[in-house]
Amino acid sequence: MHQVSDHYQVTIVKYGTRATAKSDVYLNYQLYHEDDAPIDMDYFFWIVRNEERTIVVDTGFSKHGGEIRGRTLLAEVPELFEHFGVHPSDAPDVVLTHAHYDHAGNLNYFPLSRVFMAEEEFSFWSGRHAHRAMFHHSVEDEELAYIDQVSREGRLTLIRKEFQIAPGVQILVVGGHTPGQCVVKVDTSEGVVLLASDAIHYYEEYERDMLFMSVADLVAMYEGFDQIREMESAGSIAHLVSGHDPDTLRRFTPAIGKFADLAATIGVFSAASGTGP
Repeated sequence: MHQVSDHYQVTIVKYGTRATAKSDVYLNYQLYHEDDAPIDMDYFFWIVRNEERTIVVDTGFSKHGGEIRGRTLLAEVPELFEHFGVHPSDAPDVVLTHAHYDHAGNLNYFPLSRVFMAEEEFSFWSGRHAHRAMFHHSVEDEELAYIDQVSREGRLTLIRKEFQIAPGVQILVVGGHTPGQCVVKVDTSEGVVLLASDAIHYYEEYERDMLFMSVADLVAMYEGFDQIREMESAGSIAHLVSGHDPDTLRRFTPAIGKFADLAATIGVFSAASGTGP
């Protein structure tokens, strides 16, 4: 039986968006023999929290990282963190699901925090292929340098395959989109949530077995889909949260307050009282 400390509230926070087309989103879109169509892409970070601890999953894109790629910043990411009760002085643990600019862009906002990422991810971006054009367009050198600084400071924990960061929170390495792409399983009062991050950008991508255009390992990305399907079939996850689908927020409980239109929650903040923060 779960203890109170094993249950969390997951807050999904949308901080950016862009308008694009399916042919720019899906790899070899012409193979599906469909007319091109417009599609939006939303950008999220996630907060996992209960009365004992707070864990940040990804840190969004920086203002610079978004601007040079033509992304629309809907609210300053540090302001969103503060609004939703995440303060750098509390040194919350930070999980980087991967090192792309839109997931690691504000890591320096948490200079005291422990950071967790896949060993294979860290090794890849520290290695000789990181500056090849097909990979390098998705990262910022300054942000990679900061991850390296976190490592030198002794704040970086590198994981293999799976790692329990806290009771009720598990990181799984699936690869595919990047060499060390991770997903995060979280126990909530509404069942287990899988924060798929970019293992699943869009629900359609997953449901129709369509690969995203940016992928490090085709087979691993397909296998990631299969691994998640097995978890769903086994009933070990109740809620699937995509990494970029604009439909994501509509699937869960709307937040309240100033940024209500930019956030949704799963589970309650306190399993004991049933109330939010």
